[in-house]
Amino acid sequence: MKRRLLLFSFFIVLVVFLFVYFTKFASNYPLKEDLKYKPNYFGVTYSKKFCTEMGLDWKEVYGAILSDLKVKEIRLPIYWDEIEIKEGVYDFSDYDYLINEGAKNNVHFIVNIGWRLPRWPECHAPGWINGKNLSVTQSSALKMIEQVVNHYKDNPAVVDWQLENEPFFDAFGVCPPSDENFFKSELALVKKLDNRKIIISAPGELSFWRKEGKLADIFGTTVYRVVWGNFSGYVRYPIPAWFYGLKAYMAGIKSGNRIIVELQAEPWVPEGSMMYLSEKEADKSFNLKQFKANLQYAININFDKAYLWGVEWWYFKAKNGDDSYWQLAKTIFN
Repeated sequence: MKRRLLLFSFFIVLVVFLFVYFTKFASNYPLKEDLKYKPNYFGVTYSKKFCTEMGLDWKEVYGAILSDLKVKEIRLPIYWDEIEIKEGVYDFSDYDYLINEGAKNNVHFIVNIGWRLPRWPECHAPGWINGKNLSVTQSSALKMIEQVVNHYKDNPAVVDWQLENEPFFDAFGVCPPSDENFFKSELALVKKLDNRKIIISAPGELSFWRKEGKLADIFGTTVYRVVWGNFSGYVRYPIPAWFYGLKAYMAGIKSGNRIIVELQAEPWVPEGSMMYLSEKEADKSFNLKQFKANLQYAININFDKAYLWGVEWWYFKAKNGDDSYWQLAKTIFN
């Protein structure tokens, strides 16, 4: 009996030790990093709003993405609070510029539409919506989506729509609880207006993907390798690349309908602005070695495409004396 108890105790200690080691200390890098990938596998998410928050000239950054990086695949969120500053008055001029300039460079766009879109606080409603009840906000969001789709549905540079961003993930962002019925109303509206495929996304590590997989024409997963939590601190995911393919298969998502919609290529910011993140703090979640490892990890997952998350930060670093991330990115897209 004592021997069994000792063996069981040893097993528990070993499991705890391995868990702590692989989530806190091990790099969890791919064993081989040759960065060999199929053509046009990598793209970027570009946020005009985030450029401004980082103190950058959004046109300058975008121009460098097109002319220097030579990116050909861009996921572009069109923020509600930027196109409808005044209720019922829509201004697409900045986004027309982005898409038209991209089209001149043979860029293909995923246009991300809706209320909940990438970058904090996730839900980007305009100021005039404040104080209105949820049903009024949802009705206004549907009107906005209709305007966006109708404005861009005849543009051949737009290849797919992404509807909302992680619409059923309630653990992140300043948003109301997810509403499946409302999301289905959004989905039906977009399908009625246009026949392009619709991408629906979910967290790569914290979701089973079943709901998103059933509703989506194309499923998009996020892929993060080092994250931070209030109670856990920094955590390094010890998940093998094949896990994502298995998970997609179990969720009934067919091969050919899977993309990495957001691949971590910038540091995690525990608090405050990324502008003021110290080198020491950034290094805890992302550095050049982690960048290369994340690229290889995405290649190993082998979904149809992978959109990198962090191009604005690479440019910010280059403007402030460290162009190593930008230079590495040039080898990926050029």
